Amino acid sequence: MRIRNQRQSGFTLIELMIVVAIIAIVTAVALPKMMSARLSANENAAVANLRTIAAAQQSFQSSCAVDTDADGGGEFGFFGELAGSDQLRTWSSSGTVLTGGLLNPPFLATTFGNIATSVVERQGYMFKIYLPDSSTGAVAGVAEDASGGADSTDLPGSANCEIYWCAYAWPKQAGKTGNRCFFINQDQDIIQTDGKVTAARYEGTGLVPAYSAAYDTADMGDHLGLNIMGKSAVDTNVWTAVGN
Repeated sequence: MRIRNQRQSGFTLIELMIVVAIIAIVTAVALPKMMSARLSANENAAVANLRTIAAAQQSFQSSCAVDTDADGGGEFGFFGELAGSDQLRTWSSSGTVLTGGLLNPPFLATTFGNIATSVVERQGYMFKIYLPDSSTGAVAGVAEDASGGADSTDLPGSANCEIYWCAYAWPKQAGKTGNRCFFINQDQDIIQTDGKVTAARYEGTGLVPAYSAAYDTADMGDHLGLNIMGKSAVDTNVWTAVGN
């Protein structure tokens, strides 16, 4: 009786090494493209969110939801106010108080009301709104309360809030969730910087743009520090219009 030699089916060591090498090559080529696509998507979403915030600010001001000096002029708001998650500022005989109730319906999605350390996180980006103080000269910015809404110990100025506001968007992780930092204010023009001039890029809650970062001077009423004829902004970064 003949005994047939049966060859077991399967991959040889060399074949497995070839497959692993091919996978490594494909991964090395595809991963940077995937990361680049993700960064681009996050940055585009950040710009879109800033436009949404600007539209909400216009509607909020027009509605006179906040009028802390009772002069009939609506004021701009913080995330907590726009999203209906924190008490609105209101007028009282003793000054501005935080007893104006919750905005209903809100002008921003309620997810914008998830505020921590004065910022909102969305799609790999951090967002922060600054409102002006009451200065009659150079107008400084006032940050939102750490948990949202106005800070009763550092209230924005009534008259200036009818004119100015600004917001920044920057990556949660620079180089991983985004590269560029974006800015918008009441003029609704969005500008950007890659942050390469400063020692470190804006990132997460560790390096947050100051209110004055994108301005020509530390004044919310001043021009933006756009890179025109070599000009730089307060933060020394090169800021340009989005699309340039």
